[in-house]
Amino acid sequence: MITVISPAKNLDFDTPAHISRHTQGQLLDHSEELMAVCRTLSPQQIGSLMKISDKLSGLNAARFSEWSQPFTANNAKQAVLAFNGDVYTGLDATSLSDDALNYAQNTLRILSGLYGVLRPLDLMQPYRLEMGTKLENSRGKNLYEFWGTTIAENLNATLAAQQASQLVNLASNEYFKAVNKKVLNAEIITPIFKDCKNGQFKVISFYAKKARGMMARYIIEQNITSLEALKAFNVAGYYFSEEATMKANEPVFLRAEQA
Repeated sequence: MITVISPAKNLDFDTPAHISRHTQGQLLDHSEELMAVCRTLSPQQIGSLMKISDKLSGLNAARFSEWSQPFTANNAKQAVLAFNGDVYTGLDATSLSDDALNYAQNTLRILSGLYGVLRPLDLMQPYRLEMGTKLENSRGKNLYEFWGTTIAENLNATLAAQQASQLVNLASNEYFKAVNKKVLNAEIITPIFKDCKNGQFKVISFYAKKARGMMARYIIEQNITSLEALKAFNVAGYYFSEEATMKANEPVFLRAEQA
């Protein structure tokens, strides 16, 4: 069983990494090709393309300009420590043991608009390029067409290496859409997290993102290798609900209303 999660818009390159061990991304040749396109964009074009402020447009124009290989511990950071959003709060990678990090390196993958697929300890430099960005490139009119079957093929290699037949999708729809399901050699399991609010259970984005990170951590720490074992997830008040689950491969986890 392998797991995929989304990246985060927020990044933390200020806090020093607590570990020195790192690896290089497996799809950096593709990243270089995308960067060649991104460097041609003006801050105004970036702002229009990504629908972000002038300040963020300038920041990302500078990031595109400064992005360069080789990646080292001095100019880059391990992906699982660099991303700083709700999913990564739930994952809390800085508190994982060495054994857990080793397990994560083999079984956890981060989907990325720029890097395609990242292992937790793969070095990355700061960027903003969401998977849904309609960036015209040599392979098509957006990043989905750019990545084509590449991401699914990379995940297939990981599945084969781990002798795994199941993939736990803890990524957003925007990112998992980049995985060509016709090519992927795995049963896809997509957990759904619902919180009770005003007496009704519903998906609340902030809580669901954090829950995805907590489940990713649970899979890593408990060495989860089956759907049945995954149903035992009971972190932060969530519990599996057979009654709320409509499809076997979309297990629903509920949580009572928060005080």
